[in-house]
Amino acid sequence: MNKEFQMKLLSLIERDSKLSPEELAAMLNCDAAAVRHAIAELENEQVICGYHTLINWDKVDPDSVTAMVELRVTPQGGDGYAKIAEVIYQYPEVESLYLMSGAYDFLVMLREKNLKAISMFVSEKLAALEDVQSTTTYFTLIKYKEQGFPYVMPKKDRRMVVTP
Repeated sequence: MNKEFQMKLLSLIERDSKLSPEELAAMLNCDAAAVRHAIAELENEQVICGYHTLINWDKVDPDSVTAMVELRVTPQGGDGYAKIAEVIYQYPEVESLYLMSGAYDFLVMLREKNLKAISMFVSEKLAALEDVQSTTTYFTLIKYKEQGFPYVMPKKDRRMVVTP
């Protein structure tokens, strides 16, 4: 598969995974069979790992809380960070897990029903793991944009500009 075609196809699917192969083919100037074949190939190679719907959970459940937890851990022998990562990403509370460079090792993204649930998860599950040295938790106050989509549209300032 041509790299340029692949990149264009992936960009379109990432932006709107509901586009049909026929719609994608029209946008890419090719036939739908080529698009279907390319998508199947990308799924088999795990380049396309799934199709997700971006939901503004604040509108559905305004009491839910999103948190980011920085973890400092002790890497395990020959496994390095992989073994501890595997333990952490198995928890259903964990939405995303990233190995980071810098002052901490992992960034854990959580969403729970309330602050207490996040607090209990961090203290009873994450901090209790043998290889975890420390945790630092940050709570999200407002999500303005996620995965390229703005949640809050800026309001136009209708005030008249006054200059001296």
